[in-house]
Amino acid sequence: MPESKAAKVAISLPKDLLEVADRLAKERSTTRSAVIVDLLKKEEEARIQALMEEGYREMAEENRRIANEFFEKDVADFFKRTKWDEPTNG
Repeated sequence: MPESKAAKVAISLPKDLLEVADRLAKERSTTRSAVIVDLLKKEEEARIQALMEEGYREMAEENRRIANEFFEKDVADFFKRTKWDEPTNG
């Protein structure tokens, strides 16, 4: 996500979450705003990652279906083209 100019906003947080934000900010030697920005970025990255994983799973299923379809056709064509030797009576 590209960096954009910051906009000032006022939000309401439950007191316990404000304490969490303050604690994280202190631990990271940063500001509340930076903590919230970081958490929102991580949440967005996780959302995008989940969408990508879902898409890869769907494509894998589609690719497997297509591969099986062509494999079955190729095997059938192989047996149609192959001339088998007649068994000989020994």
